[in-house]
Amino acid sequence: MAQETTQQAPPSAPTAPARALLPFILPGVLVGVAASLVFVGVSTAAEKLQHVLWGPLPDALGVGRSSVLWMFVMLVATGIAVGLVVWKVPGHAGPDPATLGMDAPVLPPAVLPGLVLAAGLMLAGGPSLGPENPVIAVNVGLAAWLGTRFWPRAPNTLWPVLAEAATIGALFGTPVAAALVISEALAGRPMPGRLWDNLFAPLTAGACGAITTALVAHPTFDLGLPPMGHPRARDLLAALVIASAAALLGMCAVHAFPYVHAAFRRLRHPMLMLPAGGVVLGALAALGGQLTLFKGLSEIGRLAHDPEGWSAGQFATMAVVKLAALLVAAACGFRGGRIFPAVFVGTALGLCAHALVPAVHPSLGVATGVLGMLLAITRQGWVSLFTAAVLVASPAVLTLLCIASLPAWLLVTGRPQMQLREDGTPVR
Repeated sequence: MAQETTQQAPPSAPTAPARALLPFILPGVLVGVAASLVFVGVSTAAEKLQHVLWGPLPDALGVGRSSVLWMFVMLVATGIAVGLVVWKVPGHAGPDPATLGMDAPVLPPAVLPGLVLAAGLMLAGGPSLGPENPVIAVNVGLAAWLGTRFWPRAPNTLWPVLAEAATIGALFGTPVAAALVISEALAGRPMPGRLWDNLFAPLTAGACGAITTALVAHPTFDLGLPPMGHPRARDLLAALVIASAAALLGMCAVHAFPYVHAAFRRLRHPMLMLPAGGVVLGALAALGGQLTLFKGLSEIGRLAHDPEGWSAGQFATMAVVKLAALLVAAACGFRGGRIFPAVFVGTALGLCAHALVPAVHPSLGVATGVLGMLLAITRQGWVSLFTAAVLVASPAVLTLLCIASLPAWLLVTGRPQMQLREDGTPVR
């Protein structure tokens, strides 16, 4: 019987010889370095513009940098500027961002300059979105365009995978994130060989993207929170409750997304939709303050630097306002990603839990809050676990994160995602 079972078992996929993988090294290296430089270039330019818009300019006008008036003016002006790009620049800055995820389509080269401009203006102006989606789309378009010309014998499907992996590696400063995302994407596809053979080229691109970013920009995700000691039963309970609560809050935004998107779509023109979004974002900024603006990465560093500096009510207000700002910015047409703002929301929720119950360790609160929120917003399990873990750099939290991900995933799986089809219905 055992022999019959063994004979009926399907043969395992053969391992590719080294000579079949070696030709992918050079394309992986080139795409990795180029994708990182695009990401760093867009981010640096946006940061320099942000410094001017939120520093010398309001000072010269005699307006407070953090005043409600200036936040409102800047967000409306950003809506107008991005609306002009979407309206007038060739390619209209790409398709509706509400219909896109991290796996970007291959856009024509003529679309990419407008997309870069719209993303840079958004990052500098203050809407609550990150750089990941537009930068991935730009790198995918460039890699596909150049790759098919200089390596015509390579399969066309190679270049988008290399560009996505390279950009994710550059964004997180490590190829681990790229490997996790690509392996999760490959899990639902038929693969011609072993998993690591299929990951070889993307991992090469992700590693080169990560090391280039590390050498050029020196990024770090560690918030500097105190490490947690040996976990106890109450820590497990806290992890389960916080991750599930964050996932439920995130799902509120996910369920509201198609309705908010439809409301802005009724305006029918980018010069109406985006400025209207800027007005709503300005009102939200008046409620949450300047910390709830921008992509949120540097802002979570300020929260984590002083976990006792705000009350539970203030943390909760910032979390809700930031989530609402993410929802509005993604629905009205701003070009940007949702990972980094979601990280801010999860961080604020975790610190709110710590402020409510001081026995909840701040590292545990932040990690599990980020985990639950990212699971709801991105539906990317590995990215959610990885991001939550690297923020706190506490090995004791990792086991708790894995356990807390189980009920949180049950709350989000099979339900609508924060991405729409062309007809406005949510992707599941």
